[in-house]
Amino acid sequence: MVGPVAKRVAVGWLVDAQGTSLRRACRLVGLSTATWRYQRRGRVDNAHLLARLQAHAAVRARYGYRRLHTLIAREGLVANHKRVHRVYREAGLQVRRRRRKRVTRGERVPLPAPTRPGERWSMDFMADTLADGRGFRTLNIVDDFTRECVAIEVDRSLPGARVVRVLERLAETIGLPQVLVSDNGPEFAGRTLDAWAYRRGVALRFIRPGKPIENAYIESFNGKFRDECLNEHWFLSVAEAQTIIDAWRVDYNTVRPHRSLGQQTPAAYAAAACAGPKPGCGACSAAALTTTEQPMNADGLTLSV
Repeated sequence: MVGPVAKRVAVGWLVDAQGTSLRRACRLVGLSTATWRYQRRGRVDNAHLLARLQAHAAVRARYGYRRLHTLIAREGLVANHKRVHRVYREAGLQVRRRRRKRVTRGERVPLPAPTRPGERWSMDFMADTLADGRGFRTLNIVDDFTRECVAIEVDRSLPGARVVRVLERLAETIGLPQVLVSDNGPEFAGRTLDAWAYRRGVALRFIRPGKPIENAYIESFNGKFRDECLNEHWFLSVAEAQTIIDAWRVDYNTVRPHRSLGQQTPAAYAAAACAGPKPGCGACSAAALTTTEQPMNADGLTLSV
């Protein structure tokens, strides 16, 4: 007899069948009387916690338990991460990991970190297809300091003139950065953007060809955008893609916890760092959210744009 369960059975037999006193039976078996009298407490009711996890996971299917735990904590539901992880696993809500293509390990060049909002933006293009097989592109622009996605332009074609038009729209709403970082694509390296940047006093910085790690902030965002939005939706038209993608962008800025920001949202981090638009502080999209840009409702978990 090694375990306390077997010892409790032996003590019970001595007391009931042999008439031995409880104290003597425990001493003979080597079991504490406190252990004998211990009554196992019932399990904590996890029904409400499970319901909230399932509700959030239904809307944000690519969130792991850590981000779901942050969303649960915002609602005032007290549960540590270990309990959330246990319920999360028992409910089978684990995110299926997609295998990444193996690439050769080249030289890693660290990108200098910006020091304030609006100091540097990163831009890049992505491509996807509609339900009928036609392709479309997205122009993603991210603030490297706050990790905010200041714009995602969606259309079948996005030439250099369209890039300038998007930047002009941002200049009217939240201002422009000091530096724009991009790859050497024709839309970014062409004369249209170069002439606009010269007029606006914005410096263009191009990464070396074949070195996407030098534009790590936008590459990291692209991975999240692909995993949590593009791979999770089936777009029937460009208009539908624009609506869904912009709603995801607002949710990314105002709801999604960001690990590198201490589980804060990019908008909250920008508000704390900038405390509203200031001279020299740079662009801050959190201060420019319009009434039509509403994040996911924490109770109804619905998107409205």
